[in-house]
Amino acid sequence: MAEVIAQEKQGDSKQRKKLIRVDMTPMVDLGFLLITFFMFTTNFTKPNVMDLGLPAKGPHNPGNVVDVRNQVTFILGKDNRVFYHQQSQEDLNKNNLKETDFNGLNITKIISEAYNKAPKKENFTIIIEPTDDANYKNFVDVLDNIAISKKERYGVTDIKPREKEVYKELTR
Repeated sequence: MAEVIAQEKQGDSKQRKKLIRVDMTPMVDLGFLLITFFMFTTNFTKPNVMDLGLPAKGPHNPGNVVDVRNQVTFILGKDNRVFYHQQSQEDLNKNNLKETDFNGLNITKIISEAYNKAPKKENFTIIIEPTDDANYKNFVDVLDNIAISKKERYGVTDIKPREKEVYKELTR
């Protein structure tokens, strides 16, 4: 509470000087109550983290080669462009390297269609090949689309020379 203390000044002056003293205890109590209220009612969010399935360390088994029909390859290019194909290196040309974008669920739809056409669904693999011009955001977007489509087998590798050649033909 605020108190007003009236004291008379020594001397002949006709004015009284009033001293005001404010007790801050209730204000401090209210401050701590507000702090504890907001601490208890706030939801602390954890960052969303996607687990990367890394291969086990040890001897590499080259016998597990992915069949062309059991995979889809995404090539991440510059200017938010993404290309995909399901061809072998020899059969790849600029007519069967198709382009899509990150709008809506295009990549998820492509993954689902490729998965449905795969002869061995348990071996279906998604291959991501970012170019030197690709940005990190697009890479994360593709990983998010893979997580949305609930496919657990994917790999990240460098773009092959033939794919790079066809990619450069399309982006000229």
